[in-house]
Amino acid sequence: MTRQDAAMTTPAAEKPPLEVLLCSPRGFCAGVVRAVDTVERALALYGPPVYVRHEIVHNRYVVESLKAKGAVFVEELDEIPDTDAPVVFSAHGVPKTVPEAAAKRNFFALDATCPLVSKVHREAEIHHKRGREIVLIGHAGHPEVEGTMGQLPPGAMTLVETVADVERLTPRDPSKLAYVTQTTLSIDDCTQIIAALTRRFPEIVAPHKEDICYATTNRQEAVKSVAPRVDALIVVGAPNSSNSKRLQEVAERAGCPHAQLVQRAGEIDWTKLAGIRRLGLTAGASAPEVIVEEIIDAFAERYAVTVETVSGATESMFFPLPRQLRELDKAADTAAE
Repeated sequence: MTRQDAAMTTPAAEKPPLEVLLCSPRGFCAGVVRAVDTVERALALYGPPVYVRHEIVHNRYVVESLKAKGAVFVEELDEIPDTDAPVVFSAHGVPKTVPEAAAKRNFFALDATCPLVSKVHREAEIHHKRGREIVLIGHAGHPEVEGTMGQLPPGAMTLVETVADVERLTPRDPSKLAYVTQTTLSIDDCTQIIAALTRRFPEIVAPHKEDICYATTNRQEAVKSVAPRVDALIVVGAPNSSNSKRLQEVAERAGCPHAQLVQRAGEIDWTKLAGIRRLGLTAGASAPEVIVEEIIDAFAERYAVTVETVSGATESMFFPLPRQLRELDKAADTAAE
């Protein structure tokens, strides 16, 4: 009998107690809901295949679920054959060269870029038109960063990841400088980098409204409130999900003795959770609630679990589907009347 089998057969009365503090808000944000719904609606309207450039969101469960319905994921457009099928751009955004290449091949392109990422793209373009050199605060190699930098000609934007990068920065004209940020950064890290930028370059132009998205901010604040109260914290999310990794870092900085980032219950490192009595649980913005429930069930096999939701900000943000899908839905509704 395995340890898990033994745990499942242990009477509830013999299980050690465990209080789970469930962070709220957690999980899917409006941008992720829009991106996933874009793929699912395209599949419903056109049938498979629906091609998706890059993972629609950084979550294996979501990607595999969409694959099972007929979505085909590619990294570059040249992997897609000549087709009339929809081609969806991921929530992270893409360089301008991608929709240009799609247009040359007459693809039916659906842009599922999160509107808050598109806002950063527009800000960068405005700064560029006004003759400003742009500093992008973000993580090298992340698709959102690649998409944002790809909105402008090479050399128009400089990426900084740390305060040390700011200290080495040598702009062409310090009086004509602006900054934008990746939407999924650690608020605290970003604040330090912005402080360094404004100290070195007092005339630098800031965004009209903070670029770090509401969902990233709200999930980090919820973790900060729970982290000092628990023995360990689980973040449901993918290792390539920026906002999920930041939640793990935020938990540890806020006083949580141990934080784990897991995609599924099978990835939990139980050896590092021995003796815990109170657990924090949250999910990154691209992690579905079904995995949160799976994690709770996994702990319920080993502990007598009670769950308390710790509520923070209330979220009501909604983003409509891409225009082409809205028009098709409207036409379908009209035809049905």
